[in-house]
Amino acid sequence: MNSCGERLKNGLIDENPIFVLMLGMCPTLAVTTSAMNGIGMGLSTTAVLVMSNMLISMLRKIIPDSVRMPAFIVVVASFVTIVDFLMEGYTPSLYDSLGIYIPLIVVNCIILGRAESYASKNPVLPSIFDGLGMGLGFTVGLLAIGAVREIIGAGQIFGKQILPLADSTMGKAGYTPITIFILAPGAFLVLAGLAAIQNKVKINMEKKGKDASKIQSGCGSDCATCAGCASTADKGKE
Repeated sequence: MNSCGERLKNGLIDENPIFVLMLGMCPTLAVTTSAMNGIGMGLSTTAVLVMSNMLISMLRKIIPDSVRMPAFIVVVASFVTIVDFLMEGYTPSLYDSLGIYIPLIVVNCIILGRAESYASKNPVLPSIFDGLGMGLGFTVGLLAIGAVREIIGAGQIFGKQILPLADSTMGKAGYTPITIFILAPGAFLVLAGLAAIQNKVKINMEKKGKDASKIQSGCGSDCATCAGCASTADKGKE
């Protein structure tokens, strides 16, 4: 599954980092207090994913296996530093909102996971699209969570008021924001709700006889070896 279109679909749907693989939960839960923060974090991570996948794929036959993880971290850290400086210079307000989570992209398990499981084993062009697909899938997930939290918690989207607020002093009826959704517990509530909707879609697809096996299943032909895959393989040898 190395075609560019398949790599994009894989990251956006089949192995979406947030709703399927459940990776990168720290920035997902921490920065999605607004839709803009979600887009900013997602696009920053996408840029690092694409560039690091490209360079690691180009160097895959040069980097010794014994030092591959330190080499991957150096590559990722270099691109994160570039993104960090660019955001500080050109989008200072977004940079301040995201704070420490921009430098922490270095240790994001999505980036190191794709470097280890895909970019280090495949040609440059599919690796670029793999990073792009995973990055866009991450961005879509962050945007969805951030938008829901912002609308319910503040009646806004991208900072614009879309639900008229109630004003008790003026006797004006309107929307009363549920502020818990822009606090830490709200992130867990929204993530759980969106995951439940995905599960409902999967169940409905299965009832209609459609193949939904890849929804909410990180297992694919190119995934990093996990305990589940390893145990399955061992059973097959017995």
